[in-house]
Amino acid sequence: MSAELRCCYQEDDPQHCCHAPAGPSGLCYWHDPTICKDKAEDKAALEQYARAGGQMRGLALKKAQLAGLNLAAAPGQSGFDLSFSDLYRANLQGAHLYKVNLTQANLMKADLRDANVHWVKAEQANLLGVKWAGARLENMQLGKTLRQEAIAQQAVKAGDQALAQDYFEQSEEIYRDLRKAAEHEGLFVLSGLYIQQELRMRRFQYPKFSQKRLLSKLIDVFCGYGEEPVRVVLFSLLLIFCCAIAYFFLGVVSAGAVLQFNPQASLLEQLQLFGTCLYYSVVTFTTLGYGDITPVGLSRLVAAVEAFTGSFTIALFVVVFVKKMTR
Repeated sequence: MSAELRCCYQEDDPQHCCHAPAGPSGLCYWHDPTICKDKAEDKAALEQYARAGGQMRGLALKKAQLAGLNLAAAPGQSGFDLSFSDLYRANLQGAHLYKVNLTQANLMKADLRDANVHWVKAEQANLLGVKWAGARLENMQLGKTLRQEAIAQQAVKAGDQALAQDYFEQSEEIYRDLRKAAEHEGLFVLSGLYIQQELRMRRFQYPKFSQKRLLSKLIDVFCGYGEEPVRVVLFSLLLIFCCAIAYFFLGVVSAGAVLQFNPQASLLEQLQLFGTCLYYSVVTFTTLGYGDITPVGLSRLVAAVEAFTGSFTIALFVVVFVKKMTR
């Protein structure tokens, strides 16, 4: 009597192999891509297979009908590992996927409406066209870059601008869908992170040295596209300090005397002078204009630039801060 054939699914790591009975294709029911898992009993069968210790990596679940699937991890346990699985157009509406590992899985156009994807690992997964409405997205781990984003960056290095443009557009779409889903769930901090990424992907689609790309980069640096008021504060402090150094060397006038760096002066005198210049820089940045200290020579140009930039930066901080606080 011949031995029962076992599934031939095998990864480079020997521990990631399947021992389930194989069908005519040499693969088990769950790893065979030629079988559509759309039967009424498939959901319960997959749950049983998973909890019996079956090999969950690389599952072929293209267009599978698995609404309400429960693969949530028990408290204190790690989740099921569905890495490299094909879930293209799979119906996972209302599924419980708490802590499931979907690293490098294909979730393109999958239906995850009202699903629990809390603490799901989706690093390098294909998330293009996923339906997220009502999904619980807290702490979903996407990694440093999306799959499409990584491909786009590689295309840029290879000089293939057309391919990079296509994948940056896909990345922007993914972040936009995630942002809308987060806003719908009232997760405004999370939606703020996604809108930053969305706008960065849009920036990369502009020509490298174009005005639009430069302006977008400046907005990102100064305020994180309106999501990081602390950046405005840090820029303000940096500008005040740099202008104080400029006044220190170019000189200012106080009580009719020119105050300027003198290599012959003592360290204490230099520190006192810098403190005066720092005070004048703060007064200029905030456009208070007490008049006790005035610029002289090239310091006038520095003061004009600082006053203009300061008034703009303060207004920007108010807008960004109010935006964050009213969410």
